[in-house]
Amino acid sequence: MAKSSIDQYRKSAVCGASPLQLVIMLYDGALRFMEAGRHAMLKREVYQQNDNLTKAQRIISELLSTLDLDKGGEVAKNLFSIYTYVYDRLVDANLEDKPEVIEECTAIFSELRESWVELERRSRTSAAVEGQENAA
Repeated sequence: MAKSSIDQYRKSAVCGASPLQLVIMLYDGALRFMEAGRHAMLKREVYQQNDNLTKAQRIISELLSTLDLDKGGEVAKNLFSIYTYVYDRLVDANLEDKPEVIEECTAIFSELRESWVELERRSRTSAAVEGQENAA
């Protein structure tokens, strides 16, 4: 029963999220799986390590697939380079059992996530100001 409630909550959170919030959710998931993979690596739990790092890589693949390199210009190209770099580094970390590489990837993604959070905050503020102007 509890799992069903959690699944329902997640569905409603995703369905009600803005595109920016969805990107932030993807970052949160990737960061969570990176940390779980690093933790499993330190405990020498190879199956969990691989499972979690693979999930992080899938999320990064999803982020890559959403980039529009034609319309996104320099920002999309830069994100493509960063995502590709982090993806490749996670593969290396998993193959070579290097938790410090996962920490590097986590730092990169945490910084990017903060940029998306700020963009989402500004977007909400801008929408609120527009709403007030239209109501006046």
